[in-house]
Amino acid sequence: MHAYRTHDCAALRKDDVGKEVRLSGWIHRKRDHGGLLFVDLRDHYGVTQIVSEEGEPAFELLDKARVESVVTVDGKVVARSAETVNPDLPTGEIEVQAAASEMQSAAAELPMPVFGDAEYPEDIRLKYRYLDLRRERMHANIMLRSNVIASVRRRMIDQGFQELQTPILTASSPEGARDYLVPSRVHPGKFYALPQAPQMFKQLLMVAGFDKYFQIAPCFRDEDARADRSPGEFYQLDFEMSFVTQDDVFAAIEPVLVGIFEEFGSGKSVTPAPFPRIPYAEALLKYGSDKPDLRNPIEISDVTDHFHDSGFGLFAKLVAGGNAVRAIPAPGAGAKSRKFFDDMNEWARGEGYAGLGYINIKDGVPGGPIAKNHGDEKTAKLIEALGLGDNDGVFFAAGKTAEAAKLAGAARTRIGQQLELIAQDRFDFCWIVDFPMYEEDENTGEIVFSHNPFSMPQGEMEALETKDPLDILAWQYDIVCNGVELSSGAIRNHRPDIMYKAFEIAGYKKDDVDRDFAGMITAFQYGAPPHGGSAPGIDRMVMLLADVPNIREVVLFPMNQRAEDLMMNAPSAVSEKQLKELHLKLDLPKPRSGAATSDKLVDRNRN
Repeated sequence: MHAYRTHDCAALRKDDVGKEVRLSGWIHRKRDHGGLLFVDLRDHYGVTQIVSEEGEPAFELLDKARVESVVTVDGKVVARSAETVNPDLPTGEIEVQAAASEMQSAAAELPMPVFGDAEYPEDIRLKYRYLDLRRERMHANIMLRSNVIASVRRRMIDQGFQELQTPILTASSPEGARDYLVPSRVHPGKFYALPQAPQMFKQLLMVAGFDKYFQIAPCFRDEDARADRSPGEFYQLDFEMSFVTQDDVFAAIEPVLVGIFEEFGSGKSVTPAPFPRIPYAEALLKYGSDKPDLRNPIEISDVTDHFHDSGFGLFAKLVAGGNAVRAIPAPGAGAKSRKFFDDMNEWARGEGYAGLGYINIKDGVPGGPIAKNHGDEKTAKLIEALGLGDNDGVFFAAGKTAEAAKLAGAARTRIGQQLELIAQDRFDFCWIVDFPMYEEDENTGEIVFSHNPFSMPQGEMEALETKDPLDILAWQYDIVCNGVELSSGAIRNHRPDIMYKAFEIAGYKKDDVDRDFAGMITAFQYGAPPHGGSAPGIDRMVMLLADVPNIREVVLFPMNQRAEDLMMNAPSAVSEKQLKELHLKLDLPKPRSGAATSDKLVDRNRN
């Protein structure tokens, strides 16, 4: 017999009754029925019930052992009586009568229990992550992640993509988020950077003649955490293709995403390919966001023209000053009390806005301050234009165009949640396309890249030379699912002359481009194919499939929101010897009054 097990804890069935078996695992929970002990034994695969009677050889050890101790049990498989069968357990028709038991590893008193679904503070869960991962829900999330990655890999290979690995130690890039820097021991005063994404390398692979590349790529960005973003590192399905248009890229990735979400989506419907394509400007107008949740049926309308010379003086004054008004319908909200409308207004103020105007319609009669002051005829025209019913409501966001759109988008989401309009049984995909190539910096007024500086402008060199930069669109696109941005992508700028011009408009000199993007711009001078790609986030995909609100629920060993690994105590101080080897010294800022040590910034300078 094997030293530890003849079967795993999910393997035994009724057909195994009468067999002598050996199982090993963790004591999941125990139940003492007055001299009759029931132990749920758990391993990676499942749970088997062990039974031991007082006075038998196995009883004393199992009775004294704490939960989560690791034990080995020898025994005989017996059938459960009809009334004790557990239909929710694959092994629920049998149990093992313990003949002998051996302690493999005794557990100390637990800082948090493994059995059950009780919620615990995140700092405890992250500090003892190995215990957290033993819990059924977390274990299932990580197995889902593993299976999703395996399926993604198969689907990409089946389409003819080659899996290739790009470097982890590379050069710092002036674009994007903050880099994680790695000091070089053999090149004093110089630093590597961990890649924010394999962007340049995957484009260079196309220059090198590899037609279809992909990898499950680790990416590193020194940025703040949020629900759909893990600080420090994350993984993405990074892919690139040569001699392709935007349509070709979409056609390659859509079946992969549809297949993954159908395979692991627990029966929820999935948008069939081809996905809807929504221009960026339209997305901001209709949804107030470039990450629209299409499960929400509410669409925003521009009603600025309705408030010219309106009796509602506040909006009339704003419109006369060149501002915008957006209307956000609230289907069926007319049946709600006034408190619903007042609460929405207070919510908007709590978000830093002046508030939300509204009209509530009860049995065909419009009410509220806007209806009262706007004028009966104008109000009737507004209601007709919006297609509102006899018991609907509508909210209004007013201000500068971008500000009004942002508030309207947030209000659309909140109204959808409050009125329970958002479908919970679907994965709704779409592409956001036609992003602007440039935007105006709010603080400096300068022209800067709005998305990806390596994208091909629509119209190529002619557009760069003849159009207002703020009117130039790029071959850039995002994949969005249920309001979550899964990836950004683009058809790349593969021509040096167009790249120099594109960067010139954003304030870069030729020497800047040659210095900061030397590897890419040099390679393009030796013949580069038209190419493009994208990089859907693995973590975000699994988060959606697992139906969890936080990305840390699907990552093995995540950092907390302050980019700290509480389990491994990282980041940590290093020895003076290590600093000397790297030719570094610390120039720490003086502690601020009341500031925690982990909040301090570290500036490393060469000796």
